[in-house]
Amino acid sequence: MGTVAGPSVLVVQNAPAGGPGRVGPWLRECGLTLEVVHAHAGEPLPGLLDHRALVVLGGGFLPDDDERAPWLPALRRLTGQALREAVPVLGICLGGQLLAHVAGGTVQGRHGEPEYGSTPVRLRADARGDALFGGLPAVTPAIERHVDAITALPPGAVWLADSERCPHQGFRLGECAWGVQFHPEATAADIRGWDAEPLRAQGFDRDRLYERALADEPASTAAWRAFTHRFAREVARRRPEP
Repeated sequence: MGTVAGPSVLVVQNAPAGGPGRVGPWLRECGLTLEVVHAHAGEPLPGLLDHRALVVLGGGFLPDDDERAPWLPALRRLTGQALREAVPVLGICLGGQLLAHVAGGTVQGRHGEPEYGSTPVRLRADARGDALFGGLPAVTPAIERHVDAITALPPGAVWLADSERCPHQGFRLGECAWGVQFHPEATAADIRGWDAEPLRAQGFDRDRLYERALADEPASTAAWRAFTHRFAREVARRRPEP
């Protein structure tokens, strides 16, 4: 007898080095299967018909940067469809910004102070009852890598997390769509692959960022693995009956 595949998650990769990282294995631990589409390489985006969730990863673009990233209009339409049909969504960095943009929020390029490396993410009061954030530590380290930011959440969004430099670190739309500015999929080892010169120009030392992230990794791994498992449970819970 063949193995029955679990619910399928469509994962959209927007940059060559912006893969699902450790979030991929964590979702698979819960019995989900992943279809990773390399949109940055010209792979067409499939529809949601055969998928039970959508994960949109990061990339160095604004959500409407269609000239540099010509697949973004299709990705915005796909995200809008997921929202309308209550398909679970997890948007990470650019993915979270795109989710906010599609739902009527505002994203601004090079806004505020940049964030790089392991950063304390603080849960807000509304996070206590959230299906993904609820029960996590009040402050949890997460890796950041952004200069753009959400400046206004969409109407009806539930504001779940912030940080010292960036107010909108986490939010929820409806019952099953989440956007985060941070990178739960990233590890300290990823920082070693970052270009040191642009970091230095912004006042960051790559080696120090790596050391800080490495020290924070036990706490970040425990929290964001639990967070990802909870997203997987939401996917399974909402799976249509055969």
